[in-house]
Amino acid sequence: MPFAPASPADFAKVVAGAEELRGLGFEVADATPLSAEGYFAGSSAGRRNEFLGALEREDVDALVAIRGGYGSNYLLEKLEVRRPDAAKVILGYSDLTSLQAYLWKRHAWVGFYAPMLAAGLEGGAGAPKGYDRESLLAAVGKTDAGWTLKLQSEALFGGEAEGRVLGGCMTLVETTLGTPWEFDTRGSILLLEDRGMKPWQVDRTLMHLKQAGKFEGVQGIVLGEFPECDAPGKGSATVRDVCVRILGALHVPIAFGAAVGHTPRPMLTVPLGVKARLKASGEGELQILEPAVAP
Repeated sequence: MPFAPASPADFAKVVAGAEELRGLGFEVADATPLSAEGYFAGSSAGRRNEFLGALEREDVDALVAIRGGYGSNYLLEKLEVRRPDAAKVILGYSDLTSLQAYLWKRHAWVGFYAPMLAAGLEGGAGAPKGYDRESLLAAVGKTDAGWTLKLQSEALFGGEAEGRVLGGCMTLVETTLGTPWEFDTRGSILLLEDRGMKPWQVDRTLMHLKQAGKFEGVQGIVLGEFPECDAPGKGSATVRDVCVRILGALHVPIAFGAAVGHTPRPMLTVPLGVKARLKASGEGELQILEPAVAP
């Protein structure tokens, strides 16, 4: 079922994304569009009630965000999930990190860092700025463990490590600091990605996470491509340089440039909250060691 936790989306893209899901064999429930309020898809109460209402529906197994943008954090105030034992699949990335972090910390719900209706699915399977069909279907459909996610990355620091996959959009991970849904990253494989930041802004965020203790006990790290984050001039540090300098001291396996979240390539779907083994060598891979969905 589509839902709009953050910013509004172009209606034609939402329709195209829904048709793509139908083409994959999923039934897509109808949803009544909210009335946009500025850069929000609807009022805070309207977006929260839409989300909670979808969770109550017995005929809905999964919720797919229309897009990110900004606003998911507003849903978290007064958010009371009435049936925390009845977890649903919630697909999204970017701004959805706030909601996924909340549901993980409060109810241990597995999240799906995945394409959205108007941000990935509408682009088509295997297309630039589209989505990766195989990983999406594996993440939401495999009820057994042992499948492998090819990251299409490079090894900044090689090696293998096991841990629970946590994280998401780096800016939104940072905004959980000091909240009740702040990530406990000890023992994790930490996923961090973002877009449109200058290298010094990535530096500042990584240093904040470091000084907040979020890298203590981390077993491995998966980094995205950081598109539109070019160095400001010749000879300036790149995002890759920043990551090497700050994260190298952790002495853990690190994969850089994975096709996750904000990527110009077909977007991978990464289950969050499950145990996995990171192999930071070659193009890198995550071996998913437990299923993200129940039979």
